[in-house]
Amino acid sequence: MKKYNFLTVILLGITLIGCGDKNKGENSLFNIDDSAFPAHFTQKEALSVGILNPNSKEIDSIVYFVNDKKVGSTKGASKFNFPLKDQKLGYQYLKATVYFGSNSSDATKRIELVSDVEPKALKYKIVNTYAHDTLSFTEGLEFYKDTLYESTGQEGASYIRKYDYKTGKVYKQIDLDKQYFGEGITFINGKLFQLTWQNKKGFIYDANTLKLEKTFAYEKDIEGWGMTNDGKYIYQTDKTEKIWKMDPATQKMVDYINVYSGTSKIKAINELEWINGKIYTNVWFKDAIAVVNPTSGAVEGILDMSGLRKFMDAKITKDDVLNGIAYNPKTKTIFVTGKNWSKMFEITVSEN
Repeated sequence: MKKYNFLTVILLGITLIGCGDKNKGENSLFNIDDSAFPAHFTQKEALSVGILNPNSKEIDSIVYFVNDKKVGSTKGASKFNFPLKDQKLGYQYLKATVYFGSNSSDATKRIELVSDVEPKALKYKIVNTYAHDTLSFTEGLEFYKDTLYESTGQEGASYIRKYDYKTGKVYKQIDLDKQYFGEGITFINGKLFQLTWQNKKGFIYDANTLKLEKTFAYEKDIEGWGMTNDGKYIYQTDKTEKIWKMDPATQKMVDYINVYSGTSKIKAINELEWINGKIYTNVWFKDAIAVVNPTSGAVEGILDMSGLRKFMDAKITKDDVLNGIAYNPKTKTIFVTGKNWSKMFEITVSEN
């Protein structure tokens, strides 16, 4: 496990996070019996739930819920078994509605479902190095029709730029109004989507002309960070461990996952890129890229990118973090850079 813990610490920069809240004694009539619960559950386990009945009430039946969704029922006070394989990683909220006589009472508990996947240590090889504009506070990086697009942040300095990454020649640049702090971008269905940081507003442009076609308000009370897509849905981050799944046609959130490496939730995930069915993500203030399963949220691989800093032409500050991942399907290589970095690197990735 030493290797596993080391990789997780690369992402967290701290020791592993502790166990979930067991919420003891929250109900005077009935309680969910957590005496045999482990500190964490995994998707390979089944949950066996029983009820504590300190007042010896005669129980008629019990209906069980997970995250407010009914999952089953029992007659009398029988235990209920529920497989966890289809549940999200993260906190799960259990509720048992106990019926006795003409009355009912709820007992609740929270458990934490963590990843049982041991992330692989990945390695990278630099195949090319290009100059990068040190005034670019990189928030999004993506290829569209073999051309690189970059979005940047900071109020008064945010833009989307279409350019030749080999020469630095700018083909087109769209400057945001000075009130907006630009964030991630992604191309889907002939449109370019862009987020803003705390303005709770996004923009939709024509992918070919970059003409603004629509603005939209965030459905959730979240910040806008990174974006990518799988050809059908958009995925976006919000500074937490969540990756939201959005319908590009309606801009409505349809689902989310929580990103975990082992027992640790990985917060502040940032820029995203969809590569061969996985989500590659920067972690804010970490010189690492996590490779995430988009269905479960489990971190399956970790790239330690700290070695890139030695190639900078000038000293970079603590705010000049690794951020920006773009996959070029034509060359099958990955482009990475950082906020105000002087270099952009074209790399290939493989397992150790």
